[in-house]
Amino acid sequence: MHFHDCFVQGCDGSILIDGEGTEKTAGANLLLRGYDVIDDAKRQLETACPGVAGGPGWAVPTGRRDGRVSLASDASNLPGFTDSVDVQIQKFQDKGLNAQDLVTLVGGHTIGTTACQFFRYRLYNFTSTGGADPSIDPAFLPTLQSLCPADGDGSRRVGLDNGSENRFDNGFFAKLRDGRGVLESDQKLWTDGSTRDFVRRYLGVRGLLGLTFSVEFGRSMVKMSNIEVKTGSNGEIRRVCSAIN
Repeated sequence: MHFHDCFVQGCDGSILIDGEGTEKTAGANLLLRGYDVIDDAKRQLETACPGVAGGPGWAVPTGRRDGRVSLASDASNLPGFTDSVDVQIQKFQDKGLNAQDLVTLVGGHTIGTTACQFFRYRLYNFTSTGGADPSIDPAFLPTLQSLCPADGDGSRRVGLDNGSENRFDNGFFAKLRDGRGVLESDQKLWTDGSTRDFVRRYLGVRGLLGLTFSVEFGRSMVKMSNIEVKTGSNGEIRRVCSAIN
């Protein structure tokens, strides 16, 4: 959710606002979850410290203000599940993030799920000749097809790091190496040479300088959190996350 928020007018909480035509209603955001958890936390914070932003300095800077604008049309710059690596890299560069940040933040897919509607097209008639996406491990294909039948429920949820979706680790990158990425855009991080070495570095491939996923993920999250930060009179401190004051 932080990712989906930061790519639209910076990290200003605009993804949380309810209403017709807000960012929540954009196609890329329709299946986001966890709003109720944030709303509950906000209620407790407002009871203890109404209208306060700020806090002690630590790894994630605090004190930003909330945005007053939330438009579904502004979500068009979010990376999409069919985007090429070149397009993904460009969208990240537009926000001051590099290719390593791209691979690292997509690694957040080590936890969580997606819906069949976002990848089922890879499983059936991908090339208009009846076959599946050739980048999918043939041994993994029956598993995905059983989870998402051709005529099944498109909203059914499937783990992005299938079999390990509740564990935050670098197993997601091993899935990409093995042709078991669920989203097409994820799998392309391995099939494209401009990002493959970052995946390999997270896997500790001999001959490459290794990267520690848990460390680099935190760094990239902080870097992303600094996109277009609103301060002073530019923004507000919302009393309720889902509504402008």
